[in-house]
Amino acid sequence: MEAVNPTLLNLIIFVLAIYVGFHVVWNVTPALHTPLMAVTNAISAIIIVGAMLAAGLTEGGLARSMGVFAVALAAVNVFGGFLVTRRMLEMFKKKEKKNTKGGQA
Repeated sequence: MEAVNPTLLNLIIFVLAIYVGFHVVWNVTPALHTPLMAVTNAISAIIIVGAMLAAGLTEGGLARSMGVFAVALAAVNVFGGFLVTRRMLEMFKKKEKKNTKGGQA
């Protein structure tokens, strides 16, 4: 009996991760989106540190360029996440009432 091909096993894990991630994200209530984004940004920041370490410790040119590319993508994810979080927090601010001339509301 042959063992399962590692590529097939990795593909199955990847598809299951997509399925679980989709259902977890889409079932979050709107009130929890901002804290979820903050945690995701923190995880992405940790990924940047790990990608920098991995890219710095590699010996091959292709591996190093892939590591730099991973750092760049994770950085875009972090900065974009902070921008989205800021926009979401602005939605919760109370709007100021405009004062009209002549005392009419």
